[in-house]
Order: sequence, then C-alpha cells, then structure tokens
Amino acid sequence: MPTPDITPGSPCWIDLMTSDPEKAKSFYNTLFGWTYETGDQEKYGGYITASKDGKMVAGIMQKQEDMAQMPDVWSTYLRTDDIKATTEAAVANGGQVYMEPMEVPDQGTMAMYADSSGAAIGAWQFGGMKGYQLAAETGAPAWHELFAKEYDSAVAFYRNVFGWETTVVGDTPEFRYTTLGAGDDSKAGIMDASGFLPAEVPSYWGVYFAVDKVDDTIEQATALGATVVQAAEDTPYGRMATLTDPTGAIFKLIQNQVA
Repeated sequence: MPTPDITPGSPCWIDLMTSDPEKAKSFYNTLFGWTYETGDQEKYGGYITASKDGKMVAGIMQKQEDMAQMPDVWSTYLRTDDIKATTEAAVANGGQVYMEPMEVPDQGTMAMYADSSGAAIGAWQFGGMKGYQLAAETGAPAWHELFAKEYDSAVAFYRNVFGWETTVVGDTPEFRYTTLGAGDDSKAGIMDASGFLPAEVPSYWGVYFAVDKVDDTIEQATALGATVVQAAEDTPYGRMATLTDPTGAIFKLIQNQVA
C-alpha cells in the first residue's frame, strides 16, 4: 500500500471535531479498526491521531466550549505550499478566514476558511507531517466532495485559491459535477447541491471512507449508535451511504471496487 500521492491543492488530511472524543475513538476503532495516539496537551492540545494498520489516516479533537452550539463535524484539508498566499487568495475570491495560519510545532501550518459557497475548508502546509499515509483503502478516507449551493462560484474559488485543474464530469440540470483532476487520477469533486440541500443546511465538504461491504458496515455502525441519513444505493461510482456517528458528525461510506 503506497503512500498517497498528495500534490498541491489536493486533499491531504481530515479531522473530526467532536463533543466526545472517547465515544468517537471507540466508534471508529470498532468500525474501521483505527488505533490512536494522543499528542502532548501543552504542545498539541491533546490532538488525537488515528491510524489504520500503522499508517496515519485522520485526526480527532475535542470541540471547545465556545463552539458548543456547532454540530460535530469532519473537516477536509487541502495541501498548500504557501499558506500565506492561499489565505490572501481565499479572501480575494469571496471566502472568509475562520482561522489565520497557525504553526503546529514541528508538524506544519494550518488555516481554516469558508469558501465562496460558505463551506468550511482547511489548508495545510507541510512540515514534519505530510498528510495521511493511507487513502482509498478499507478504513481510510477514499473521496472528498463539496456539496455546494453556489456551484459556479465554488469551482472558481478552488481553481483560483488552490490552483485546481478541473474536469467537468456532468453539466445537466440534474447533475452538475466538477473534479480536481480527471478520471482515475481525480482527487476530489464539487457537486451542485442547490437543488437538494435543505435551506437550513449550508454547503459542506463530505468525507467518504472505503469499506469492504457498505451494507454490513451500516448494520455495524447503527448497532454502535450511528444514524442512517441516506440509505445505501448503487451509483456509477460504487455503492454509497451517508450516516452520522453517535454524536452527530456526518460521514459517508463507499464500497471498495475490489470487494
């Protein structure tokens, strides 16, 4: 299992902001076989790194008290080689800065924005930590997808801010979709969600995890306290489903094609 090829602008990391880290750890350990290492409290705020088969796949962090009104959430981070310039470009292209670039000692530099469609997206400039070490394998992140209410604006934002070279996959009223890259080399997607996201649900980035059997994973997840948001269905890209974990964070499943 080679280390993922993470080029500038590509998804490079995910983490979960959760109201109950211990419950989250137990859930994803049972569901995906994750193991954990907790960082130094003073240096890293107790940030938890999740690994699958000894390879880093995700982070977990405690939601702060002043964010209690916000839902628990999975976040995607895109690689940048110049986080200062990326932050300036985000503002210039209709985004907002939620968190200014912050150096994580010995690891890299992070920032968090709202893109022009209102979805939260992270940026990560490599230091010692060079992103997840496993992707598109069972129990690891497999795909990243922006459900955008302002589709055209969102596509322009990622082209201009993160240097995406995009490919139009669908351009009908029923299915408007653009990818970063093309075909099997695609790294992420943007979907026009204006026709189906409820008014109260903002644009958001969804994280898909690869599993061997979606239906079996759903059965196990619901027994562990998850809720099915969108039942399993076959698509041209594989069998998929959407759930929330026991504290309400949305995540998605996609069935490994080799299974």
